[in-house]
Amino acid sequence: MADLVIIAYPDLATAEAARAKLMQLQKEYLIELGDAVVAERQPDGAVKLHQLINTTAAGAAGGAMWGTLIGLLFLNPLLGAAAGAAGGALSGYLTDVGIDDKFLKEAAGALTPGQAALCVLIRKVTADKVLPEMAHFGGTVLRTNMTSEQETKLRDALKAG
Repeated sequence: MADLVIIAYPDLATAEAARAKLMQLQKEYLIELGDAVVAERQPDGAVKLHQLINTTAAGAAGGAMWGTLIGLLFLNPLLGAAAGAAGGALSGYLTDVGIDDKFLKEAAGALTPGQAALCVLIRKVTADKVLPEMAHFGGTVLRTNMTSEQETKLRDALKAG
C-alpha cells in the first residue's frame, strides 16, 4: 500500500526544491514515488497544480506519431498527424494519473496565498536515509495516511530541519 503525504512550505521555490530532492533520492533508489505534485495557492486564492508529468503534451506527441503512421496508409500524413495530435492532446487532458486532482485542490485550500504544498504518493521508502535529507526543507505536515508512529517521526524530522 502506498502512503500519501502532504507537506506545506512557505513558498513555491521551497516546495519545488523539495520535490527535486525527492527525485534525486529516487534515482539513488532510496524512495519509490507514485506521484509528486506541487500545489500552489496563488494570490487570488486559486490553486494551481504543478504536475510531474504533462499528460496533455505526452498525449499530443503520441497521437501525432500514430496519426502520421495512419495518415501514411491513406496518403495524407499531415492530416493524420494533425488529427492524431488533437485526439492525443484531448485524451491526455482528460487522463489523471497518480493523486486525484480534485483531492489535491481541496487539500491545498488550507494554504494561505503564496504558500505551496508538496503532495507525494510514496510506494517504498528507506526512511532512515530519506528523512534527514528532507528535513533541510522544513515544512508542516498537512495530511497523511501513515501510522501515528510514522507521522510523529516525520513531524519531528521536519521540525529538526
